[in-house]
Amino acid sequence: MKKFLVLMSLVALPLLSRAQGSGFGLGLMVGEPTGISWKYWIGGDRALDGGVAWGLSHGGYFHLHADYLFHKMDLIQVSEGKLPVYFGPGLRIRSWGDDGYWRNGKYYEDGNNRVDLGVRFPVGIAYLFDGAPVDIFLEVVPTLNLIPETDVDLDAALGARYWF
Repeated sequence: MKKFLVLMSLVALPLLSRAQGSGFGLGLMVGEPTGISWKYWIGGDRALDGGVAWGLSHGGYFHLHADYLFHKMDLIQVSEGKLPVYFGPGLRIRSWGDDGYWRNGKYYEDGNNRVDLGVRFPVGIAYLFDGAPVDIFLEVVPTLNLIPETDVDLDAALGARYWF
């Protein structure tokens, strides 16, 4: 399952970048999880974003997410560039290997791969530079895990993207 998810992500990213010459950004995010971040503008204040990452907490896991984001461009005024606040719904999949996983403060070693599915709601800010094809962002992401059991997680990331 993990190999399939990685392969699909690597195939999808180049296709997205060819679809829009100036509306696609690719970069890195650091936090929980840490990995590759992408964003694709679909309208003046709306975008799709996602990540292919890995996390070190909970025994280490592979992470894949995608979000539909709304941006409030004028909520925070800055003298140069833009500093939109963004938020929106998304989905997250996490996968652990055969070594086990953490859940609710307890470590499980069942010898099987484990996959979690959750609904996430990122809230963040992004600084869009004037005249430079780069942005930086900071986000906090509460997530309601639905499968295999229901509980709540909180992720956070700091990142930067280059815009093509």
